[in-house]
Amino acid sequence: MPVKVLVVDDSGFFRRRLVEIFEADPRLKVIGTATNGQEAVDKVQSLKPDVVTMDYEMPVLDGIAAVANIMKLRPTPVLMFSSLTHEGARVTLDALEAGAVDFMPKNFEDISRDSKVVKHALVERVLTVSRTTVMLGEKPVYKAAPKKVSAPIVTERGVIIPRSRKKVGLIAIGTSTGGPMALQNVLTKLPHDIAVPIVVVQHMPAAFTGAFADRLNQICQITVREAHDGDKLLPGVALIAPGGKQMMIDSRNGGCVRILDGDERLNYKPSVDVTFGSASKCYPGKVLSIVMTGMGMDGREGARMLKNSGSKVWSQSESTCVIYGMPMAIEKANLSDDVIDLDDIGHRIVKEVS
Repeated sequence: MPVKVLVVDDSGFFRRRLVEIFEADPRLKVIGTATNGQEAVDKVQSLKPDVVTMDYEMPVLDGIAAVANIMKLRPTPVLMFSSLTHEGARVTLDALEAGAVDFMPKNFEDISRDSKVVKHALVERVLTVSRTTVMLGEKPVYKAAPKKVSAPIVTERGVIIPRSRKKVGLIAIGTSTGGPMALQNVLTKLPHDIAVPIVVVQHMPAAFTGAFADRLNQICQITVREAHDGDKLLPGVALIAPGGKQMMIDSRNGGCVRILDGDERLNYKPSVDVTFGSASKCYPGKVLSIVMTGMGMDGREGARMLKNSGSKVWSQSESTCVIYGMPMAIEKANLSDDVIDLDDIGHRIVKEVS
């Protein structure tokens, strides 16, 4: 049965083009369109779509207000379209906070081309977003993830030696779809005097990561900022990898980050694999890494390198992920030392580094 889509945009051209692209794929069916936010709210209730594509700038009711109302009246997965500007970043983050699942750049030039790549990206993103479960309005009750217990070390003579906890020298977090709100949940629980530096890789466009870091810095006790080449790794400071670049860990000068253009063959810029992999070499056995909600498998190979160096790998539980892709890849590869619910990750980090 095809996924039912509601297309919301005040631009007739953009609306028609999205309808053409979605209708060309048998997995999708456009059941309606709306030209403003209020019409979108009304049609979500009457048509009951599986997913909504939403513009921000619209008459009567803008996209953020429309998303907030949809989440109150009939929670439905929403994919936002936004401009690649600082203002677009701010608006997108507001929309994600209101309940939107994910976002895509709104580029009239790209959408007007008859590009198979653009069409495929749009369709796959809509399908992925449609499979998410939105539980807004009331705080979702998560089913607790099964806890892994590390087995004690047993010598040849049968003596049981408790596993000792290694000192954490770096916290490394990787995430994608659903990450902005998940990171907000985790980082706001860390105290300002946490004695370990933090690096974060969130899949985001270049125009968005600065605004994202600024927003987190305003609401967190720790310092959060977008990383720049040569920034030192300091306790209580979280460095967000800049969009469109790669962030590598460098052990020189007491520990710092290097921001590089990176290999064009890599699918993700920034890539969790790149940051995790470099951390495994600079902080062998001393990294606490967490892979959180997101599509795909970015982070799996980096986590493997961390694990091989003796570091610890955690993954977010399926029931608390917006998209259970990246954490699933970690668990399927048997790399996860513990599976943790989102609401518990921040507290567990504090306990681990205390």
